[in-house]
Amino acid sequence: MDSKTDGKPASLNSEELAAIEDEDVLNKMLDSASDFEERRMIRAALRDLLKKKREKREQERGSRQQDLRQQGLSKAGTRGGAVSIGRASMNQQPSINKPSSQPSPSASTPFNRTAGSKASSAAAPPAVAPNAKNVKQMLLDWCRAKTEPYEGVDIQNFSSSWKDGIAFCALVHRFFPDAFEYSILNPNKPKENFQLAFSTAEKLAGCPPLLDADDLVRMHEPDWKCVYTYIQEFYRCLVEKGLVKTKKRP
Repeated sequence: MDSKTDGKPASLNSEELAAIEDEDVLNKMLDSASDFEERRMIRAALRDLLKKKREKREQERGSRQQDLRQQGLSKAGTRGGAVSIGRASMNQQPSINKPSSQPSPSASTPFNRTAGSKASSAAAPPAVAPNAKNVKQMLLDWCRAKTEPYEGVDIQNFSSSWKDGIAFCALVHRFFPDAFEYSILNPNKPKENFQLAFSTAEKLAGCPPLLDADDLVRMHEPDWKCVYTYIQEFYRCLVEKGLVKTKKRP
């Protein structure tokens, strides 16, 4: 990569980026980078870091589960169970009722305190002024750009793309990476994801909880108007705190 002349580091390479283990550092580098190739490398490094953290956490969780199984078998043996198990054979026992993934509960339309009282067709949102359409697309593009490095997030709209809560968590985590561990989130637990995202946004960004997790999981898909309104409010709170530096406010 050619050297830069604006006071930034002369070059970046994948080895240097791979050595960075702080998500916040990589996020700041991504926000300030202007070169396409540089941004591509930073995004790849951020995805790899999130993947490593998730794999590490899964290994630690697997080790804890194995220890608990062994302890349970050991206690059962000391009580004179019907089957005698020696310590040497414990590790050869089949897995004990490992929790299976629960089917993803259907996400729902959010609590109707932000969308207004008039019912509308889900297939055709009401007509809006051209400038409002531009603002909506700009906000959608902003959400997509901020969550791009996060695995499991593919924001294409303000409805179905948010139904498991992972997109909300990724967007909040992008600005508050120390608030929770993104890599351990489970898309099959949407209610927990909604609650985590909304409570963190309220605590750290001052964003009011305009959406309700219980209502979100009851219906098929979130109402795009409610999600759009909430993301607008979250964006406004970030701007007020100086975490988003822009003159254009969706």
